[in-house]
Amino acid sequence: MSVVLTEKAASEIARAKEAQKYGEEYFVRIGISAGGCSGFSYSFGFDKAYDEKTDSKANFHGVDVVVDRKSALYLEGTTVDFHDGLDRRGFTFDNPNAKKSCGCGSSFQA
Repeated sequence: MSVVLTEKAASEIARAKEAQKYGEEYFVRIGISAGGCSGFSYSFGFDKAYDEKTDSKANFHGVDVVVDRKSALYLEGTTVDFHDGLDRRGFTFDNPNAKKSCGCGSSFQA
């Protein structure tokens, strides 16, 4: 698996999944798409469509995570964390492949 979730990120995802009443068949899909101010944007959301040929799946702290092969190339070694503080709140992507990222942290250049 190219992506790792911290325990805090997994806990927040589990809380959101329960609050939105998603069933056990749902997992978190993490990927990239073209766009954003630096070239690529992160995609992150609940999904239940899984293709064994094009997706890889792993479990982190009780949360299933799926990444498609194309995205995995750009996300190799990425850690997803969750911050809940006065200065910022939300998920962050620590991507060692990002050569440049935008100020908002939601897009990057590889």
